[in-house]
Amino acid sequence: MTPAPSPKPRIAPAEGDPEGLLPLNIFRTMSKHRGLADRFNRFGGYLLLKGLIPARERELVILRVGWRCGSVYEFGQHTLMSQPAGVTEDEIARAATESLEGWATGDRDLMAFVDELCATNTVSDQAWERVAGRWSEEQMIELLLLAGFYRLVSGFLNSVRVELDPGVPGWPEGREPGSAG
Repeated sequence: MTPAPSPKPRIAPAEGDPEGLLPLNIFRTMSKHRGLADRFNRFGGYLLLKGLIPARERELVILRVGWRCGSVYEFGQHTLMSQPAGVTEDEIARAATESLEGWATGDRDLMAFVDELCATNTVSDQAWERVAGRWSEEQMIELLLLAGFYRLVSGFLNSVRVELDPGVPGWPEGREPGSAG
């Protein structure tokens, strides 16, 4: 996985380490609007650290959203974060394809749910029922907000052109959005 060169950021990250935030380009950029950065970090931190969705499934959702939204930064960061949560390299690569082949039933249903949400801003009754059949109402609310939050994050990252941090991978080989991979 090699990152592609990206255009110059539209908003350069702040120098140094932002107080109370990880020293990543996303947070260094957001720190230029401290009020939003704090609230963004609280909500995102809740979804990542205190949410009801199991870590592995959470990471699959974030990877799929990042890929669907064309956000190499988001996909790369969560490539690293997903492995300790139990996502395999094969699953990371598979999250960056149009196909739903090869996924176990529950994961396939989750990927289809995310695909529909990203494509239409809603999900069909069938997609809803397949996931809701095994998750609580609270988890379903969280799933929609998780996907929506990372769609917002991906749009921010893409629009501002936040650069990958050192050591963060790009897309899996041949799996850039819109590629035949």
